[in-house]
Amino acid sequence: MKTFTIATVLFCLSLLVPFSVHAQEFQGRAEYVYKAQMDLGRWGAKMSEAQKKQIAARLKNRLEKTYILTFNKEASVFNEYEKLDALSGATDSWGKNFTPGEQYKNVKTNAFIQDQEFYGKKFLVKDELLNIEWKMGSETKQIGNYQCFRATAMIPNSELSFWEFSWSQLREDTNKDDENTALAGGTLKEKEEIPMTEVEAWYTPQVPVSQGPSEFWGLPGLILEINIGTTTILCSKIVINPKEKTKVEAPTKGQEVTKKEYKAIIFKKMKEFRDNRVGRRYSR
Repeated sequence: MKTFTIATVLFCLSLLVPFSVHAQEFQGRAEYVYKAQMDLGRWGAKMSEAQKKQIAARLKNRLEKTYILTFNKEASVFNEYEKLDALSGATDSWGKNFTPGEQYKNVKTNAFIQDQEFYGKKFLVKDELLNIEWKMGSETKQIGNYQCFRATAMIPNSELSFWEFSWSQLREDTNKDDENTALAGGTLKEKEEIPMTEVEAWYTPQVPVSQGPSEFWGLPGLILEINIGTTTILCSKIVINPKEKTKVEAPTKGQEVTKKEYKAIIFKKMKEFRDNRVGRRYSR
C-alpha cells in the first residue's frame, strides 16, 4: 500500500512538472503607441496656426513614440523603441533627459526599477510600484481582438511621471519654499489640496497578467489602453509566447536613488540652470 501511494504521488508530480515549466516560460510582447497633445500654455494664445504646426512638427518625436512591453506572469520591462528623427537623422538629446528609461515592474515583490539618464549621468531609480486604487467599471469595448473593461483611478500629480520636468512646477515649488520660510515663525498653514489626475485604463482578462504600460499595473488583465489628460498610450499589437524569448530582467547600472530623490536632483539642477541664465543676463 505504501509503495502504491509513493508511486501515485510521483506520477502526479510528473504531470505537474510540464505545467509548471510552461507557466514559468510564459511570455508576451505588446507594442504601444504613445500620443500626447502639445501644450503651449500662455504662449499658445500669441501664436498663429502656422507657428503652432511648425512647432508640432519639430516636437513630433516627443509627442508620438512607440514602446515595447515584454512581460511574464510576475514581471515586465517597458522600453522605448527608438527611431532616428526623419528630418535631422538624430535623436532628441534634450528631450531624452526628461523621458523614461527602461522600466522594470515586479508585481510579486512590489519592485519598481528604472534606468534613467540625466545630462550624461546614469541613475538607477529603485522604489515601490505606484500605489493605484482602481475603481472597476462595467463598461466594455473592443481593442483589436480583445474585449476590454474600463477602470479609473485618481493619482496625485506628484506621483505621476517622476522623470518629467516643467518650469511652471519649478516656479510653484519655489513659491512654496518662500511661503514656508515666511511661516517659519510658527503660524500654522491650512492643509493644501493635493492636485490629482484621473487615469482611465482599459484592460483585458484574456491576457491574465497584472501588467501594463509605463508605471501602470494592478488590474486582473493586461492594460491595453491608458488615458491621462491629453495623453493616450494604446496597444497596437500583442504576441503571446513569441518564438524568440527575451529575458525580463531589471536594469542594474547607475547611482541608486528613490523616485523622490531623483525628482529633487533634476529640479535642483534645473534651478541652477535658471539662476545662472538670469545671472548672466543681469551681468551684461
